[in-house]
Amino acid sequence: MKRGNVKPTSRPGGEAASAKITKRIEELGDWRGDTLAQVRRLIHDADPHIEEEWKWMGTPVFSHDGIVCTGESYKQVVKLTFARGAAIEDPKKLFNSSLEGNVRRAIDIREGEKINEAALKQLVRAAVAANSAALAERAAKKKKVKR
Repeated sequence: MKRGNVKPTSRPGGEAASAKITKRIEELGDWRGDTLAQVRRLIHDADPHIEEEWKWMGTPVFSHDGIVCTGESYKQVVKLTFARGAAIEDPKKLFNSSLEGNVRRAIDIREGEKINEAALKQLVRAAVAANSAALAERAAKKKKVKR
C-alpha cells in the first residue's frame, strides 16, 4: 500500500505535523502503518481542507474548525476517535468503541479488517459539518454578548 505523500496543511506547524505523521506511519512498518496511511488518505479525500496536527506527545490529529478525529495506533488496533462522534449520524455503524460516552465515538480497526471507505468519508464530512455548526454557534453567541 502506498504510504503516500499528503499535502502539508497551511496551519503554522502543519508541515512539521504532516512530516511527523508520515514518520509515524513509516516507523510502524506493518499493517498498522498501512491502515493509518489508508485512513489518512480517506480523511483528506473526504475533506481537502483537513489540517494535520501533532498533539499530546505524539498523536496524529485531523482538524477542520476543530478536531475531527485522532488516529492512534496500538498493538491490536488503529483507533480513530471522533471528537464529536456522539453527535453525528453513523448509518453504517462504523463506531465500535467508546460508545458509552456523551461526546466521543471511536472506530477500532483490527488487522485484516476492510474499511468501508464511503462510510468513513461520510463520517468525516459529518464531523466537519458538526464542527462548523458549533463554531458558527459560538460566534453568534459571542456577537450577541458584545451588543
